Amino acid sequence: MTINTPNPKFFQKLFWKNLFFISFFLWLSSCSKKEILQTESIKTTSGWGYTISYKDKILIKQTMIPAISKTKSFSSEDDALKVAGLVVEKLNQNISPSVTKNDLILLKIKM
Repeated sequence: MTINTPNPKFFQKLFWKNLFFISFFLWLSSCSKKEILQTESIKTTSGWGYTISYKDKILIKQTMIPAISKTKSFSSEDDALKVAGLVVEKLNQNISPSVTKNDLILLKIKM
C-alpha cells in the first residue's frame, strides 16, 4: 500500500496566497475605518479663520489667532489653513491640539 503525500510546494503556495489575501483585506478594512478630518477656511469681518469638521459636524471653529494676547483674525486664508493643518496633525497623533506662540512662529504666521 502506498500513500501519496501532497507536494509541500503546494501548501507553501496556498499559504502565501492566503496570507496575501488576508493581509490585503486587513489593510483595506483599516483604511476604510479611518475617517478624515476636514479643514475649511472661513472669512471673518476682520480677516480669516478656520473650521475643522468630522463627518460634516464642526468640531473646532477658530476665528482668532490662538496663543496671542490680541483678539485678531488671521491676516490671510493661507495662514488660517496652515494652523488648521497643524491642529489636524496633532489630533491625528492623539496629542493636545493646542497651538503655542512658538508653533505660530515656526509656521511663519503674521501676528
